[in-house]
Parts: sequence; structure tokens; C-alpha cells
Amino acid sequence: MPPVFAHGRLRLYLLKLLDEAPRHGYEVIRLLEERFQGLYAPSAGTVYPRLSKLEAEGLVTYATEGGRKVYSITEAGRAELADRSGELADLELEIRDSVTELAAEIRSDVRGAAGDLRREMRAAASASATQVGEDDSWKAAKEELRKARQEWKEQARRAKDESRRAREEAQTARRQAKEAQDRAREEVQRIAGQLQEQFAKSGGVLGGLAGAWLGGGTHGAGTAGRPGAADTDGAPGWAADLTPTGDPARDLDRLLDRFRDEVRDAARDHGVTAARVAQARDHLAAAAARLAATLAAKP
Repeated sequence: MPPVFAHGRLRLYLLKLLDEAPRHGYEVIRLLEERFQGLYAPSAGTVYPRLSKLEAEGLVTYATEGGRKVYSITEAGRAELADRSGELADLELEIRDSVTELAAEIRSDVRGAAGDLRREMRAAASASATQVGEDDSWKAAKEELRKARQEWKEQARRAKDESRRAREEAQTARRQAKEAQDRAREEVQRIAGQLQEQFAKSGGVLGGLAGAWLGGGTHGAGTAGRPGAADTDGAPGWAADLTPTGDPARDLDRLLDRFRDEVRDAARDHGVTAARVAQARDHLAAAAARLAATLAAKP
């Protein structure tokens, strides 16, 4: 029988199951069995070592509840899952194909068993004809053969239904993955555009923040030689390394943290006077008002 999961694919699918909800190891095994319509169930020796490896890599974490480890995906795990969304859709198709192959093997086994049963029934009918009469033994053999055929047809029907359901679920999962990826990309672009527009109106203190994050700013060395120093036209170039993660709320928190650190560094390097604090307060108040209006606006 060919392997159900190609190399590294079970690891990716475990991340998908933990992204749906925190789960303990036995629940993960049970869910995998359900996804394969009962045709395949991984052993504990297959699942638990992979969960431990994911935990060691920082992609999952666990908490002990009732004496059992309940695993949860981390932000790093979600980032990897988002980066491999196309591969995950392909994996759903592979699972469908694996279910189809397993069902075909079951059908082949059933056909072989039915053929063996027919031969045995014929042999039994031939042997018993001399003892109880040819007519009665043949009728009994035909009845047994009829039952065997009926059982084979029922198992073949179930295998066909399971294969169809697996194919439909794989198609649905692929479509949902693509829709989620498109929505996330559109949301990040929308919020980034709003931030860039509002920051540009804030009077120079925050004016280049969104543009630098999107990679559109000019990165100068700055007067102090720090990566966060302002460039020649006053637009900070320090946020270009903040690659969007796919989570808009997290991207905004990272921008605000970087901005706060840059202002503190500037105050330490150049000093703070009452006049500068007053100007900074006006700039920050204006920027905060524009940001609040942006974030409160309907998409």
C-alpha cells in the first residue's frame, strides 16, 4: 500500500488541525481517522513524536490538563501555515487520492474474498451432492453465493460514497484556503493604504511611517548611524524590514512598537525641551485622531 502522507505532509496537516482548535494527541489521531472515513488511522508512535518535534521547533506549545498534554499552535506555527497555504490545498487533494486508493484496495480485497467464497461454495456443493442430494446442496450454495455478492455490493457502494465525500471535502478545503488567502491579502493592503494616507497628513513626525513599512521610503544612514535613524528627507526608513505577517492587527502593533522605540531613541540622542514636548504632543494628538478615524471607518 502506498504511504498515506508524502514526506513532511503529516507535519503540515498536524499544524492545520491544531490551528482549528487546541487538541490532545488522542484527539488528533481520532480526527485523522475521521478525515480518512475510517480507512486509515495513524498510530500513537507516528503522531506523538511529530507533535514533540513541532513543540521543539516552537511551532506548537502545550498545557497539561487532566494529566494529558493539550497542544496549541503558536504564532510561528500560524505564520508557517499561512506561507504554505497553497501546499496545504494540494495536501487536501492528496488525502482525497489516498482515500480513493484505500477504497480501491478494499474493493479488490472484497472481490478476491467473494471469488474464494464462490469457489468454496461450488466445491462444498459438489462434495455434499453425494450425501444430501444434489438439488438441496446446490440451492444452499447458491444462497450463500447470493449473500456474498450482496455483501460485496454493499461494501463497494460504501467505498464509492466515501471516495466521493473525500473528493468534495478536498475541493471545498482548496476553495476556502484560496478565499482566506485573498481576504487576508486585501485586508493588509487596505489597512496599509489607510495608514500611509493618514500618517502622511500628520505633519512630518509620523509622515513616512507607513511608506517605510511598505518599502517605499528612502533609507538613509541617519546622523547617528543607526538602522532607525531618519533619512535626508525626514521620512523614517526603519520599518522596511517589518514584513507583513498576514495578521493586520499584529502588523499594526509591530509598527507602533517600532515608532515608540524610535521616538525614545531620538529623545535620548538629541535631548528633550519643553518646546519640543509641546510640538510632539500636537503631532501625536493629530496623528492619534486621524488613526482613530481610519480604524473606525467602515471598510
